[in-house]
Amino acid sequence: MVHLFFAAEAAAEEASGSPLAALGVDGQKFLIQLITFLFVFLLLKKFAFKPIVKLLDDRAKVIEDGVKMGLRMEKERAKLDREITQVMRDARLEADKIIANGQKEAREIIRDGEKVGQRKVETMLSDAEARIAEETEQAKRRLEKEIVGMVSDATEAIVEEKVDPAKDAKLIDKALKARK
Repeated sequence: MVHLFFAAEAAAEEASGSPLAALGVDGQKFLIQLITFLFVFLLLKKFAFKPIVKLLDDRAKVIEDGVKMGLRMEKERAKLDREITQVMRDARLEADKIIANGQKEAREIIRDGEKVGQRKVETMLSDAEARIAEETEQAKRRLEKEIVGMVSDATEAIVEEKVDPAKDAKLIDKALKARK
């Protein structure tokens, strides 16, 4: 029965002759719905779409700024990485130079120390040789004096008279020279 009701209504609208009525659309209701839709659209456009679009634009700008900042920070980080690498390389070169200079100075100090030590040893040796030569000479003189004294005593004992010291010294010198 409901089916018959709709069919009767559709036949009545077809009889009115409007193309919208042929589609099953009431022109007056459609016009009211169109006016209501336009009114709601204008209200939404004024109070909802503008703030939403502005909010979306602001968010898009924030996102775009964030992306730009991220790219800029990435470039800065790469630049800083290069600078750090260069500074580290320079520091390593400087450290190597300092170490090389330190080793060179240490070798020079050791070499100078060895030279000074060698000079001191040579000085000590020459001083010791001079002292030994002097002491040897003094010992020879003491020995000669003692020998002269003993020879004088021996001569006196053999000759049984006292020989004067000058004559005694000449005899001893003559005997020593003949022995050498």
